[in-house]
Amino acid sequence: MQLFVRTFLKVSPLALALAVSFPVFAAEEDAIDFVRDIRPILSDNCFACHGPDEAQRKVKLRLDTEEGAFADRGGSIAIVPGQPDRSELIHRITTTDEDDLMPPRESGKSLTAEQITVLRQWIADGAKWQQHWSFLPVAQPAPPEVNSPTPVRNEIDRFILARLQREKLEPSPEADKTTLLRRVTFDLTGLPPTIGEVEQFLADDSPDAYEKVVDRLLASPRYGEHMARFWLDAARYGDTHGLHLDNYREMWPYRDWVVKAFNENKPYDQFIIEQLAGDLLENPTEEQLIATGFNRCHVSTAEGGSIEEEVYVRNVIDRVVTTGTVFLGLTMDCTRCHDHKFDPI
Repeated sequence: MQLFVRTFLKVSPLALALAVSFPVFAAEEDAIDFVRDIRPILSDNCFACHGPDEAQRKVKLRLDTEEGAFADRGGSIAIVPGQPDRSELIHRITTTDEDDLMPPRESGKSLTAEQITVLRQWIADGAKWQQHWSFLPVAQPAPPEVNSPTPVRNEIDRFILARLQREKLEPSPEADKTTLLRRVTFDLTGLPPTIGEVEQFLADDSPDAYEKVVDRLLASPRYGEHMARFWLDAARYGDTHGLHLDNYREMWPYRDWVVKAFNENKPYDQFIIEQLAGDLLENPTEEQLIATGFNRCHVSTAEGGSIEEEVYVRNVIDRVVTTGTVFLGLTMDCTRCHDHKFDPI
């Protein structure tokens, strides 16, 4: 797990040096984004009748899938890329005919003028449909060619400089050594550098002074403690039961296992396997058994009046939701009662 961190921070101090200097890129923010701007409108106003629930679906029209939204249904097409005036969707949300208007009045829903404008513009721009982010294939794009007086040390710098050039912006000056040290120390340990560490770095004029700092920070116990915080949040770790009494429970061995895993650079696949099923491995070690504490981070109770079946079902749901969120990038809370409004589950 440290490989990416070490590689990124070593090969691209430019990215860290410019970390707080990037302005907001207005051009990209102004572009209509399907997931951010379009899907919520369709979900809130259309999916109840034209979504994944086959029993509730009207006229066999689906607007939750690309195939359904662009399908030619006997000459009627809900969305015609580049042609909003030919799109049945635009006709239905703008018509004055009460029989054709969508959403229908009786639904209690209606689109604002701004939402209609956004939908129209999105279609005019080509109606680009985006897949769910967690299903996108991992791709390695070719580094762009750049023509800049700023030194290009590696491929990451090329992407940064190309974006700046596209926005007609100049790179900010590189940070001084003290600022650079503070940033990388906070990034890797969550703590500021000590006065002695600052003085040592300023006095080190060797060409690999920065690389030595990165290696020192990655070797520090504070690295694992800091990085583990983010994982433990996702794993819903807590030192207490989490219910009305919220009293202490013995969960710290799992916490320490996560910290140690980061500090020892445990391979990510093994990191996952041991947490999900360490007890199912052949002749599991004590540490592999402790790793399965991931499955026990849900709220717990020793209350005498608790209902066993209720607690069991609650814990199963919690584990499924957490596993889906952490490892699949899918939010499964909604699906305990109905089809998800966004995710295909």
